[in-house]
This record gives sequence, structure tokens and C-alpha cells, in this order.
Amino acid sequence: MSSPPVDPLTGPHLVAAISAMAEADPERKAVGFVRHPEHEGEEALRSYAWLDATARRVAVLLRTAGLGTGARVLLLFPQSEEFAAAYAGCLYAGMVAVPAPLPTGTSLEAARVVGIANDAEAGAVLTVSETEADVREWADRTGLGALPLFSVDELPGDADPDMWREPEIRADTVAVLQYTSGSTGSPKGVVVTHGALADNVRSLLTGFELGAGSRLGGWLPMYHDMGLFGLLSPALFSGGAAVLMSGSAFLRRPSLWLTLIDRFDLAFSAAPDFAYDYCVRRVKPEEMDRLDLSRWRRAANGSEPVRAETLRAFAKEFAPAGLHPHATTPCYGLAEATLLVSLSAGELRTRRVDVAELENHRFVEAAAGRPSREVVSCGRPTSLEIRVVDPATGKPVTGDGVGEIRVRGASTARGYWQKPEATAETFVMDADGSGPWLRTGDLGALYEGELYVTGRIKELLIVHGRNLYPHDIEHELRARHPELGTIGAAFALPTEEGEAMVVTHEVGPSIRPEQGPELVTALRATLAREFGLAPAGVVLVRRGRIPRTSSGKVQRRLTARLFTTGELAQVHADPGAHRLLAALREADDRDGTLPPLT
Repeated sequence: MSSPPVDPLTGPHLVAAISAMAEADPERKAVGFVRHPEHEGEEALRSYAWLDATARRVAVLLRTAGLGTGARVLLLFPQSEEFAAAYAGCLYAGMVAVPAPLPTGTSLEAARVVGIANDAEAGAVLTVSETEADVREWADRTGLGALPLFSVDELPGDADPDMWREPEIRADTVAVLQYTSGSTGSPKGVVVTHGALADNVRSLLTGFELGAGSRLGGWLPMYHDMGLFGLLSPALFSGGAAVLMSGSAFLRRPSLWLTLIDRFDLAFSAAPDFAYDYCVRRVKPEEMDRLDLSRWRRAANGSEPVRAETLRAFAKEFAPAGLHPHATTPCYGLAEATLLVSLSAGELRTRRVDVAELENHRFVEAAAGRPSREVVSCGRPTSLEIRVVDPATGKPVTGDGVGEIRVRGASTARGYWQKPEATAETFVMDADGSGPWLRTGDLGALYEGELYVTGRIKELLIVHGRNLYPHDIEHELRARHPELGTIGAAFALPTEEGEAMVVTHEVGPSIRPEQGPELVTALRATLAREFGLAPAGVVLVRRGRIPRTSSGKVQRRLTARLFTTGELAQVHADPGAHRLLAALREADDRDGTLPPLT
């Protein structure tokens, strides 16, 4: 009979949790990458004995290569179990894991990884043999060829696990530099300590009611905070298993994600709102007939605005497959808080608020017949303290006020790596002298003790003195015009006459360029009727052209930059968009006023 799982609520850090489980129950499944969820089973998963031994070998290898305590190690992996071993190996070595996307995609992605490597001052690179040649070519081409590069699945024989010595790990020891989605020129690495990681993982396991030995998994990339700290780390911390698949497989056939959950008995998976909507629209009836989702206890929905209609539609659509009506769980978090800030378990709670009042930063119930917006509760904080303040003064808002969400607690990050100014701007003392508080940059309200997120400060559109939320505009257009795709981006650009609003939206392949003028006219009519808006320009683009982060968040400011530089491939742009673009370029030629690439 195997030993009981290690209690996830008492372990001090991930190294202790993994090594203890490897000793107590070495053959217990720890992690696996599943290429074909419909056909693979338990044989796809590796044991804690394998994970512990491989992590020890990685740690010995890094030490032998001359890297010291606290060295930063760049992790460039496809979705794989080897990533887990590399991640653990860095921690076993007393070093800092720096996960990043493979630099083999677009030139923008490759440049961003160069920025990450340079900012972190990486001392080595870990990958797998499958991608080693591509990573080496990238490193040579970008001036990083001198960095030691190792493939975790082909470790040299002298990397003896018996030579490993456990490092000294304190709560304030840095575990991970988690780079946020941002500019290529100045990437920001969130400093996550072992203490912050352990605290946030405990909050997640407790909040989502996941006991020791739970299985978690999904398609989120491991270089993203939602994948690394929301799936992999909690699974390993709790003596459970992390079962992974690729994001490209999910996008190709979303039913494969649900099949993974079914076949591998996952109690928890997480994804942004768009993924649940994608499943509702793309999973076929015959695929759903083969699913049993009764063991999926928590379907976390976060990382972008959570929509009530998505939660309801997903719960209704997959109820015949056994999905519990309260499995879908709205949550809120961000990398600077390690990950999780709050969650709303149980019955869906929303508030329908007056749109005009929301423009004036008030969270007021809408009267019958008034324009309204349904906002989803992201629940109560897990272990962090939340307050909502006036972003200009730092003073708490009162009553029904909307303000900036600020949080503090044991799982907030220590700041940004080697960015004292950015750290001072983001981790602040409030007007009452308390702190440091993490400025999330998000707007929201506290109502009956629960957090309602309304938007982002940087993305708030201020047009003719009105405060407009871009996702409200994008969602209304999709609701009224089914020929649109699922992704849009509304943004404002500075001009000599003030802020000029542009609405971009993806369309499907059935929309031909000659249909563009008629569709744009209809979109403008909706904007005028529902919002009283006359945007400076409306642009239609093909599916996949509006940039998103690795977790699916729309990058509105990057979309704005691509629009101004002419890099946003268009199906149709109306005359207003052409006039605006010409004016922006003229101004840029004169005094360099294009918006920053962020």
C-alpha cells in the first residue's frame, strides 16, 4: 500500500514537497504531456521518482557548469514534462527559473525573448533535444551563443543525482522571474519568492477546495503565470499530478481539452473566458456525447473579463456531460500577486449596473429600461487584502465608487527585477500610510465584500470627456453582428484634436473585402445607437490578426501600434481610418508621436 500524500498546506516550498513525495510514494504520477488525449492513458505520465531524480540531475549539471546560487536560468520549452523537470531543477539548484516562450515563432516573439534573457542576465539555457537546434540557432543569431545550453531529455552521464545537495531556501529566496506580456525593449520580470509562491498555491488549493493528491491540468502554456502557478505548481505542491496538452491542439479541436479532463480525472483546470466560449461554439454534439465531466470540480475562468453569458452558456451546454452547475468559477489574479487574488465559488453572482453611472466611476444598479451592463463577481479575496482607491489620490473610494484595485499580502511579488522605478510606481504606500500595496492597474468595485472588475485603467477610453470600457464596445458589436469573429480591439489614439477612437474587429473567411463597407456602416450605426459614438475609424481584419497574450488576452495597445505602423493586415478600413492614419504619420514625421509599443 502506498504512503498517503504529503499535506500541501504544511510544506515550506516546492523542493521539499517534490522530494518528500518522491520518498513517500515514488511511483505516484507527477506530470505528463499528452499529445493525443483521446488515445493515451496513465502511461503518458511520469512519476515523482522520475521528476525528483531528473531535477537533481539538472541541479548538479547547472552547478557543474559553474552557475552559483541565485543564477537565472532561461527555460525555453515546448509544452512537455521536461519543462517541469527543468523548473524543479532550477529550484533544486537554489537558482531562479526564468520561463519564456520558444523564440521560434514571430520576429516579435524572438526579440522579446532576447530582451528577457538580457534583462534577467541569464547564465544558462535549458530546453529539449526536439528544439535544441532551433534554440541554438536563435542564440547564435542574437548574440547569446556563449550561454551554456542543455537539453533536459539528454543530460550527460556525469550529472549524478546522488551528488545533489539541498540548497538553503528561505521564504524570501527568489524562485522565479515571471515576465509579463509587454514591450520587447523593456520587459518586466516579476520577482516571485518561494514564500510568495507557497502562499499563493495554498490559497488556490484551499479556495478551489482541492485536497492533497488532486489532479490539475490543461493547455495553458507553462511560461505563463496561469499555467505555471495555476496548474503545474499547485499539482506538484499537493502531491498530485499535472496533466498537460498543447494550446495548438486545443485551438484545433477544443473538445480535446475536455477529453483530457475526462480521461485523466482532472479535478481542476483553468482558462480565459474565450476558451469556454470557444468550446460552446466548436464542440460537436457527437464529441460531447463521449464526455463525462462529472469529476471536473472547478473550471476556473480568469485572465480576461469574465462574461456572465459565457459562464451560463458553458454550464448549460455541458450539463448533459455531467458538468456540475457550479463548477465554473470566476476568479481574478495577476502575475504581480503571483497569481490568484480572489475567486467566486458556488452560484454565479452578478450585478447589472447603469452604464452612464459606470462612466462616472459609480457602481450603481440599473433601473428598468436604462442601458446596463452585467458585471460578474470575482468573489472574495483568498489570502490577500483588497482595497479600491482613487488612482489619483490613493484614498479609498466610498459607497458605490469605482476605483483602482489594490492588494497586499504574503503572495504579492517583491517587485520587478532590476527595475527600481517601475517597482516604486507599482508597489506603493497609500494615502493613509499603509502598504506596500500592489497597484493592479485594474478598475473595480467592492460590493457586499465581493470584487467586481470593470476594466483596465490603461485601456479605458476617454472620448469627449466620457469614460468608456473597450470590452463593452467590442462585446456589443459581436452581440449585434454575428458575422464578426470573436476578437476585437477598441482603442484611442492621441491627435491634435484630442483622443480619436478606433474600432478594429476580426471577421471570418466568409466576409469578402467588397462586403466591408456595408458591414462597417452597420457597425457604425450600432455604435451610434447604443453608445452615442462616432469613431474616427473602423477596421476589419482577418481572424488571428489582432494580437493576444499567451493566455488569450487582447493586446489593445499593441493593436494600436500595429494600426499606426500599417502592420495590421486589413480586410477593409473605412475612409475615417485612412484619414486618421495619414494624420498620425504626418505628426510622427514631424515630432515622433506614434503610441508606444506595449
